[in-house]
Amino acid sequence: MSDWQHGFYKLSPAERRARLTAARQLSPAVQQLLTDQASVLGNQLVENYLTDYRLPEGVALGLRVNGTDYQVPMVVEEPSVIAAASNGAQRVARSGGFNAHHQQRALVGQVVLVPHPGQVSADLKWLRAHQADLIAVANQAHPSMKRRGGGAQSVSLRTPGQFISVDLSIDVCQAMGANSVNTMAEAVGRWLSDHGFNVLTAILSNYATSSLQTVECRVDFSQLTTRTMVGEKVANRMAQLSALAQVDPYRATTHNKGIMNGIDAVMIATGNDWRAIEAGAHAYAARDGQYRGLSTWTVDNQQLVGHLTLPLPVGVVGGSIGLNALTKANYAISGIKSAEELAAVTASVGLAQNLAALRALASSGIQAGHMKLQCRSLAVSVGATPAEVPLVTKRLANYQHVDRALAERVLKELRKD
Repeated sequence: MSDWQHGFYKLSPAERRARLTAARQLSPAVQQLLTDQASVLGNQLVENYLTDYRLPEGVALGLRVNGTDYQVPMVVEEPSVIAAASNGAQRVARSGGFNAHHQQRALVGQVVLVPHPGQVSADLKWLRAHQADLIAVANQAHPSMKRRGGGAQSVSLRTPGQFISVDLSIDVCQAMGANSVNTMAEAVGRWLSDHGFNVLTAILSNYATSSLQTVECRVDFSQLTTRTMVGEKVANRMAQLSALAQVDPYRATTHNKGIMNGIDAVMIATGNDWRAIEAGAHAYAARDGQYRGLSTWTVDNQQLVGHLTLPLPVGVVGGSIGLNALTKANYAISGIKSAEELAAVTASVGLAQNLAALRALASSGIQAGHMKLQCRSLAVSVGATPAEVPLVTKRLANYQHVDRALAERVLKELRKD
């Protein structure tokens, strides 16, 4: 480790920035940017804090879930995501809206054991006989959760490979619950160690198959019509794309990326662990041994029918949710008050996102919509003023291929005019 890095974590943010500036010979402009974007909260949240890296926040409009209309804050840097979510949401709303099933909510605390040599059956028999003790130990480690009506509910045993996995099913109420589950799993791990077991690890599993959220919608053909294609043809092509995502992992990966565009943006805006949601979603997509699209679309009785199921172990309390003022503001904007409601809305945004992407892909192609927003981003990147951005964007739209060099030329021409 270089000398300048020694004790870096002990310094104040200003001292860290100064030391990094000297070591990396940062320009005054970069120094000032790091300082201007810094916050007190950021330094309390992460190690070796320097500054805040900010992402744009917008709001998806027109989302109707279980008869309630929502305005959903989304945090994302990709230009087309919020536009696509709103587009898909409004098409579904005009056909009746999304129907989201009530979500069961439980997380798994996984305590993994290395069995006694040649005694797997005996170890399993002992564990089955002591399930009530395991649940009691877990709940004693976090009694407040039990008082709120949650806590450890049951134990299941698995034998993956050469190991025994003691899976605690834990109701975390309205919280994300990762820290609570880890505390409870570790307590059980210590108890098992005291009883002669070789405990390899004790930790939350992000594969939350007991927190599945299902959402469905029906979309009238009339809501899928484009300038060049009737709605029925678009619907049939979308159904074919959906079928392709069930058999081809190359297509399925991009199909699911589009779904997660919306889900991740909502997770970030609501202070949830979007990385955990991503990991669980992709594991669920491969649950039968082949990676498949998370959503399916079929044609039925003059409508396109969408279905999406994925693990969504979300929370409305805990973690950084209560610390970040913007996160709390986002709950006020959306009106979401419970973890079950958040899961329903989030899954609906994911399906809306998928609808918009597949409709574009089945008709004009994905680039037509993307390029409109890409032109705007290019205009900003080459220094167009807020007043110039729409003018540069409009001129760029006339070109089949756009890049930074073209945007710079168009901006110069505009200013000459």
